Amino acid sequence: MSGMENKVVLITGASSGIGEAAVRELAGAGARLFIGARRGERLKALAEELGDNVAWRELDVTDAADFDAFAAAAEARFGRVDVLVNNAGVMPLSPLAALKRDEWKRMIDVNIHGVLNGIAAVLPGFLARKSGHVVNVASVGAHLVLPTAAVYCGTKYAVWAITEGLRQEHDEIRSTIISPGVTATELGDDISDPQVATALKEWRQKALTPDAIARAIRYALEQPEGVDINEVIVRPTAANM
Repeated sequence: MSGMENKVVLITGASSGIGEAAVRELAGAGARLFIGARRGERLKALAEELGDNVAWRELDVTDAADFDAFAAAAEARFGRVDVLVNNAGVMPLSPLAALKRDEWKRMIDVNIHGVLNGIAAVLPGFLARKSGHVVNVASVGAHLVLPTAAVYCGTKYAVWAITEGLRQEHDEIRSTIISPGVTATELGDDISDPQVATALKEWRQKALTPDAIARAIRYALEQPEGVDINEVIVRPTAANM
């Protein structure tokens, strides 16, 4: 037994990258998964590949009602929710002087409001059962600031604070923040500044693969009820930040 057998896990941003890797890792460990993202066709293909213990629903994490419906659909399918992995995020980096207000708003909506919407969707059930685990995927950007990343890092600092607040408020609820270093995913593919996009390609010359973060998530989830892995930072061995 892995400690994951039959746990019901919600994962957002599950159509690619860290989210998809986490689905594969946890499904292999015996968990039952309800997965969400905007790209339903990718979710459908992943669920069909992995079998009956993986179900899916399209999800916009910025829509509170949609997140509530996502959690309710998971309970209807599997009977309960044990874990939420808030993984969905965006990273359209740019200098502040570029004044990309729409991109700032999108990062705040997805990276902060999306996390809060997820917590709100599962917390009442967790409190009623006196058990539950929220895993928030942040970034090494929760611990440092780089030029062009001020707003992105601000959102990840916020996720760090929210996760720590949840830990302090509820003795019976476990909370974990996973902060990946540079990882080879689609994150940042929406960068509209060509110089920053080029710089990201350079940063990713030293990058983790998503399965490294998936294993960190699994490690946190496999601990016994009395053990809470509060924070994990995972960097490439050769990382310079």
